[in-house]
Amino acid sequence: MDTNKIWMILSGSVEQSSDKEYTDKVGVVSVVYASADETKVRQYLEILKKENPEVFYMQYEVPMDVKLTELTHYPSIEITKEDLE
Repeated sequence: MDTNKIWMILSGSVEQSSDKEYTDKVGVVSVVYASADETKVRQYLEILKKENPEVFYMQYEVPMDVKLTELTHYPSIEITKEDLE
């Protein structure tokens, strides 16, 4: 097991804002699972996809102790304006 990395499962969704003054939809990106064990992450990702086929999930591998925003690509999910309509 590589202890210099962590694997994460992210979920992306479009939801109605919970703010009563804000009536628009919002894009929500959530980290739903993280582990240093890639096998566990892959297994759980398959379970999530089967249980929730309408939800978008992504697996990411990231190095430990690194400013992720300095990498060329880091965990993120793009949600467009059209997704929010």
